[in-house]
Amino acid sequence: MTSEHLAPGHRPESAPRAGRREWAAFTVLLLALLMVAMDTSVLFFAVPAINADLAPSGTEQLWIYDVYGFLLAGLLLTMGSLGDRIGRRRLLLCGATAFGAASAAAAYATTPEMLIAARAVLGVGGATLMPSTMGLVRVLFQDAKQRARAIGAWTAVLTGGIALGSVVSGVLVEHYWWGSVFLVNLPAMLLLLVLAPLLIPEYRDPDGGKFDLLSVPLSLAAVLPLVWALKEIPGNGMRPSYALALAAGLGFLVLFVRRQRTVERPMVPPALLRVRGYRGALLLGTIGAFGMLGSSFFTTQYLQSVLGLSALQAALWSLVPSVPIGAAAPVVTALVQRGVPRGRVVASGFVLSASGMAVMGLLGTDSLALILTAAGLLAVGIVTVLSQLTDLAMGAVPVERASTASALWETGQEFGGALGLATLGSLATTVYRARVTDAGQDNLPDSARETLGGAVAHATRIGGEQGTALLRTARDAFVSGMHVAAWTCAALFVLCAASAVLTLRDKDRDRDRDRDGDTGQAAGRHTGKDADAAGPGPTPAHPTPGPVPTGTAPTAPVPPQAAAPAPVPAKALPDDA
Repeated sequence: MTSEHLAPGHRPESAPRAGRREWAAFTVLLLALLMVAMDTSVLFFAVPAINADLAPSGTEQLWIYDVYGFLLAGLLLTMGSLGDRIGRRRLLLCGATAFGAASAAAAYATTPEMLIAARAVLGVGGATLMPSTMGLVRVLFQDAKQRARAIGAWTAVLTGGIALGSVVSGVLVEHYWWGSVFLVNLPAMLLLLVLAPLLIPEYRDPDGGKFDLLSVPLSLAAVLPLVWALKEIPGNGMRPSYALALAAGLGFLVLFVRRQRTVERPMVPPALLRVRGYRGALLLGTIGAFGMLGSSFFTTQYLQSVLGLSALQAALWSLVPSVPIGAAAPVVTALVQRGVPRGRVVASGFVLSASGMAVMGLLGTDSLALILTAAGLLAVGIVTVLSQLTDLAMGAVPVERASTASALWETGQEFGGALGLATLGSLATTVYRARVTDAGQDNLPDSARETLGGAVAHATRIGGEQGTALLRTARDAFVSGMHVAAWTCAALFVLCAASAVLTLRDKDRDRDRDRDGDTGQAAGRHTGKDADAAGPGPTPAHPTPGPVPTGTAPTAPVPPQAAAPAPVPAKALPDDA
């Protein structure tokens, strides 16, 4: 499929509604997504036990923790494009197999090298599962209202899973050995392998063409150095190695973009970014991730190093702001479906997030209730934003490119989060360093002058009045830096709110058509040259019904436009599709 063939053709007046089978399949997908999200933070409490058992070096410890996230971010684009070509269910099953096997290997690793290798395979599996789940959601739910509810639940599970992972880790390590934090993945993956072939229809782009192998190393070479440098800068400051990594990543990014614009079968079709609903949602969603991940840099340190809570206490308290997340997405989805303009809902989410950052900008050094309130407002606001923007983005693209679009969306989230950590963390660190120096603490070791954690450790070692004075100075300096970063982020969110009201106005008219049976895809949203270049879209395929449980009518989802192919079992597709 050429990069221009992204605008679907004529669409029917109504779309089929999902039944019990589709919702059951969706539940299984959510369970897999929960495991992937939890693995992002599941080592939070397990690292000390791993250090005692495997005795990794400092470098090995960093790789044990970071290799999962790096490969997850680096391979999202590759796996999303691959799923569109070879079949999303097939790739989902391959990812579940790899994720389950790697979880077992990680649980019983006997050396740091084995654990690093297992975590690397977990990252590959996670990169396979995430775009596959969203791509299949796009297939399972053709009705716009049902799809919006499903995507809201998907967003809430992804966000809540990251918070839940650290708590599950703490509970398991408290009662079992560290490997148990990985074994929780096995039941979910086994359930997915058993039920997916029965409940989930296969789907792949019948005009996907050959997979562009050269784009794989180019995408990795672009994403990995950028993510690595952006995540390291907040804690260590700018170093020559980080500057070199940023330059290398940007250079390979330019090469990757050029190849996507010139190769016949691109991994990421440039026309995808010309779909207005998708393009605007991608930009605003990336900024939302910027604030969400950037704020976590302060929240976790505030709970532990400012308030002095233990790691487990901090993790348990951090669950409190996550409680309203489960209700936020369904409520805002219902509001949009009842006629509230989507642009205003997204803008309200950004305003709510800005309010959370403003509360964070008013904190003192002993404000547990306020930090939880700030985190709660931010969490509800961001989930409001991301649930609506994800629905807008995935509804704007044709079904045959859903996995690729999902992968690009999730890569944007990774970049936004890493950039938020780097930008807000560096800004706060600069203020912290200046305040500590101004307070006459310029004779401290570098670790204490650069980070609050280093200052707490040094104050504990020296003790006495000098240690107490250092601790008070460091906490005040950290809170001052947090104030500056929080108000900066609040101003950015206010700008995003204004942008959402202005840029999403046309999408509200698309939503009104969705309520009348239109599925909200990209047809009619291209204008001018883009619409002319889009072409009529692919020719419809004739599906072969997949397995249906006894007593259940066949409910294989049918794409919401006549020009798009219906889900087809992979074995019924020609080998060169």
